[in-house]
Amino acid sequence: MPIRLHNSLTRSLQELQPRTPGKVTMYHCGPTVYSSPHIGNFRSFLFADVLRRFVEDQGYQVTQVMNVTDVGHLTQDDIEGGEDKMEAASRKTGRTAWDIAKQYEAEFHDCQRQLLVRLPHHMPRATEFIPQMGAIIDDLLQKGVAYQKNGNVYFEVARFPDYGKLSGKVLDELESGARVAVNDEKKDPRDFALWKTDDKHQMQWDAPFRGGQRGFPGWHIECSAMSMHYLGPQIDVHTGGEDNMFPHHECEIAQTEAHTGKPFVGIWMHARHLLVDGTKMSKSLGNFFTVADILGKGYSGLELRYALIKVQYRQALNFTLKGLDEARAAIGRVQQCRQRLVRVRDGLERGGAEDLAAAVVAASEGFTAAMSEDLNVSEALAAVFDFVAVVNRAAVSVAGAKAGLAVFARVEDVLGCFGGEPKADVTGEAPAELVALLAERKAAKARKDFAAADAIRDRVAAAGWRIVDAAGGARLERG
Repeated sequence: MPIRLHNSLTRSLQELQPRTPGKVTMYHCGPTVYSSPHIGNFRSFLFADVLRRFVEDQGYQVTQVMNVTDVGHLTQDDIEGGEDKMEAASRKTGRTAWDIAKQYEAEFHDCQRQLLVRLPHHMPRATEFIPQMGAIIDDLLQKGVAYQKNGNVYFEVARFPDYGKLSGKVLDELESGARVAVNDEKKDPRDFALWKTDDKHQMQWDAPFRGGQRGFPGWHIECSAMSMHYLGPQIDVHTGGEDNMFPHHECEIAQTEAHTGKPFVGIWMHARHLLVDGTKMSKSLGNFFTVADILGKGYSGLELRYALIKVQYRQALNFTLKGLDEARAAIGRVQQCRQRLVRVRDGLERGGAEDLAAAVVAASEGFTAAMSEDLNVSEALAAVFDFVAVVNRAAVSVAGAKAGLAVFARVEDVLGCFGGEPKADVTGEAPAELVALLAERKAAKARKDFAAADAIRDRVAAAGWRIVDAAGGARLERG
């Protein structure tokens, strides 16, 4: 089944047809490491993770690159204004920009682990690719599509007629006084910086191009250098948040295509912004959450991952704490179903005669069809829960249990949001006081004190667990 993805450049669904058959190159704009990662960041990062997982599931060999921006990203993204975000964080904290980058990059990697991200094959830091940026800048200067003024180097947008083709920004929207800050150094207000000079900037390098002055790179040139280094001049898929589309991705296209003379990206993909309680996430509104904030409230990375991927990436996602509770319940429902199949497979629960053949085919085909149509995770999850309902009603055979577990294992490999195969009996994972209650209940039933036994069952349920009576004795299950 072909994979169809929405290309932001053509504004239409497009079949994934990699330049090299069987191999897909993929680049994702990664974090700017000046503060703790927030849940809005990770909606975009998890979308890229699910995309990579599903493309691999369909038999492609993927090479995925995600950069770490540790210099050059300005505080006013849309107008390329303000100060470097690393410098701003340094000024506020009194720590060096280098120390800040080190701290928050480590925190980002920890969040990736907590949210079960399949790590990209390469995660380069911008500061490690200054020479490669210089080579591109030098070429653009030699070609006359970039120019220097007072040590700063700007890309001349007028020399690239296709500027605006991704975002759809027409020229009059980009005029001085509209979205682009006035800068008398520029020939045109739309021109963007490739290299900047500032004696006060902590992160500086000798100019890596001919005739340049000591300084630091602009934000946009970084991704062009890193993507070309690992993936070549043309890549199959480039992803990011919708806020990256302009100016960042627009500028990436201009400088890369002016440098190589070739179309840069086959398919551009952009995830929608995350809303929290129906509004844009904001510290002033009290609805701004870092990943650490959510984990600190007692939710797991698995539950947060589910809540952030459950809606297709191009659809609005309204994040709520109630949604995390719903994620916990959904994960529990799937894991209880899987646990029963494990018990049947392992001979710990009597099986039936149903091999689930039709249900397995329906679930597998429904899941694949949904994911193949622009990563429709909502529809894919619907196929999963339809399968859960069928399994829960069935008298499953051992062969059926094995087939059902294979379906869940595949879903987990693609979505990564349910956890691994559960144990047949998780009583030992329950709190010690709940395990002790099992013995008390057994004693109560032995003396025919059924009221006490029922009260114990209610206490266990109130703690989020349940007692299951089986031939081998009572056990505990979650939820």
